[in-house]
Amino acid sequence: MKKDCLEIVRSKCEKCMACALGKTRKNIVFSDGNPSSAKVVFIGEAPGEMEDETGRPFVGRAGQLLNEFLAEAGISREEDIYIINTVKCRPPQNRVPSDDEKAACRKFLNAQIDIINPRAIVLCGATALKSFVELDKKQTISKVRGQWMTINVDGKDYKAITIFHPSYLLRNRSMAEGSPRRLMQQDLKNIKDTILPEIDHSQDCNEVVFMETKEIAMV
Repeated sequence: MKKDCLEIVRSKCEKCMACALGKTRKNIVFSDGNPSSAKVVFIGEAPGEMEDETGRPFVGRAGQLLNEFLAEAGISREEDIYIINTVKCRPPQNRVPSDDEKAACRKFLNAQIDIINPRAIVLCGATALKSFVELDKKQTISKVRGQWMTINVDGKDYKAITIFHPSYLLRNRSMAEGSPRRLMQQDLKNIKDTILPEIDHSQDCNEVVFMETKEIAMV
């Protein structure tokens, strides 16, 4: 089952000291959501202070705001999505994780995606986007957000879309037409309509996971 596979990955992640972040963390921040029913993987940047304290992603002010937008769009955080970050440990002072730190954590990130096998991946913010897509100097998140694309993870293609990181919306409170918050509403509606139309959650518990419980190569 997916949960069993993820527990193997989590146990390895809890022991990981591949980068300096392992020395300063209180908890690894592995994931949130129901892996058995999730159809979409949301990828954020890195844990913050509250995430480090609780071991769950997106539980601070940005996470609370994300919850509001998800509920408005009719997307269930508990059933429809599985939330992870590019790195599992909090960078000091909530700085952006370095390329080396992301590289050290990439095996865990890729394993989670492989096990969930989502219908789509949502890249929350520039750090998540740049972890999968090379951008030229003229490209910004404002220009690529809301557009469906294909990304490749360990040789498998996934449908993906970029949205603003919820922390950016905390600094942009306007709901005017074309504002970041209004665009977030549009993007989540797009995700709901395209990937999650009329999901019957009562059937999710009977889903047979096709993937065998396999040992993840992370020695």
